[in-house]
Amino acid sequence: MPPTGGNKTVPASWRNQGLLVLLTLMYAENHIGRQIIAVMVEPIKREFGVSDTAMGLISGLAFAAMFAMLGLPAGRLADRLPRTGLLAGTCLLWGISTVLCGLTGSFTLLVLARMVVAAAEAPVAPAALSLIADLYPPHRRSVAISLFSAAPTLAAIVALSLGAWVVETWGWRTAFIVVGTPALAISALLAIGSREPQRGRWDAQPSAPRLGMRESVRALWAAKPVRYLILATSALATLGGTAFGMWNASFLVRSYGLQLQHAGLLAGLVGGISAGLGVMIGGWLSDHLAGKRPHWQLFVPLTGHFVGLCSLATYLLWPREVLLQVGQLPIPTAMIWCAINGFFTVWWMGPSFALLTVLVPAQNRAMALALQTLIGTLLGVGLGPVLTGLISDRLQPTFGNEALRYAMLLSCCTAGAAIVLLDRVRRHMNRAGLPATTRDATVPSAATPPR
Repeated sequence: MPPTGGNKTVPASWRNQGLLVLLTLMYAENHIGRQIIAVMVEPIKREFGVSDTAMGLISGLAFAAMFAMLGLPAGRLADRLPRTGLLAGTCLLWGISTVLCGLTGSFTLLVLARMVVAAAEAPVAPAALSLIADLYPPHRRSVAISLFSAAPTLAAIVALSLGAWVVETWGWRTAFIVVGTPALAISALLAIGSREPQRGRWDAQPSAPRLGMRESVRALWAAKPVRYLILATSALATLGGTAFGMWNASFLVRSYGLQLQHAGLLAGLVGGISAGLGVMIGGWLSDHLAGKRPHWQLFVPLTGHFVGLCSLATYLLWPREVLLQVGQLPIPTAMIWCAINGFFTVWWMGPSFALLTVLVPAQNRAMALALQTLIGTLLGVGLGPVLTGLISDRLQPTFGNEALRYAMLLSCCTAGAAIVLLDRVRRHMNRAGLPATTRDATVPSAATPPR
């Protein structure tokens, strides 16, 4: 058996690194498919004659409804089936259904195709994060998970900048086909070239009994640190972040008068690069600082949320002025605050996911991650964009093109609530004597959670 926990350095094999790269590419593909909708809002609205609320539906609620139905069963499958084979199959289905999105002839068929995409994505995050927890020891897990979690920021750069160019040049239908095709190659590589690691190889804790799906969820939810951590990361951080990412390009078009291609380029490059750097630095800081002072496992996300909240409010309320002109591209001064927000607001990802993998036993790890992903998708992806679109429609008679600016301020409220919940996680962990760092892998089973 490999060594468990502690500070012992364990070299990662090229197979582990290669599998992490494949998982990250697959996750990036998933998020490119989600985020490219942001630069398709205006052309799809024109073609089908639908409202902002309807676009919030297709980018959020329709996707989340299918995800909600299949999220927990997908987590159960990931806890019981070979995860590499499961991911290869779902990646193939995802690629095919994404291509079909570009071939639909009506808005209703497009909504249905997006629901199939959601079904294919349901096992991805829990199965992939469960694999990463078995590829890397606890004291190196935040960095590995942060690299995986950086995939959405890579997706933002591709979807909002390159994607905007593809949409403007060849149309939104071609963009879906271009996005879906690489998934077929990733699926083949996962099926042929990957190897399933031993489940729970780094765990120092005894094996937990296998529970039914309802019993597993009930036991996980009864553990207060697990419950508050899931709510802070999935329900709140994801809600605000998804709503912001979905509507930011449209905000720049409406409030700053930018062309769609320019708005997508700025939103993708500024938001994507800053968030990509932020998520990796947040993971590195967590692994580095928590080894000396364990409370940094939660203080890193708390710091990121606070600075992100302040910079987001400043960005949305900053007056319309141009910092500099690059060719035909005007860069608003507010993009400075957009970059600061993107850098800090993602500091929760690596530390929070890594902490969750430690708080639950290996046999129920994918179920816990599926529960986190389910709530994040249902409330974050599902509610965030459609709620912002609904508020924008209601404010339209009063504020006109500026209605979206004030609707997006909802994101600030979610960041504040996430800070409150993460602080409750810290207090309950201290009270229950649970570890505050992923360097200590000996934790109570989720089957018998602390009260």
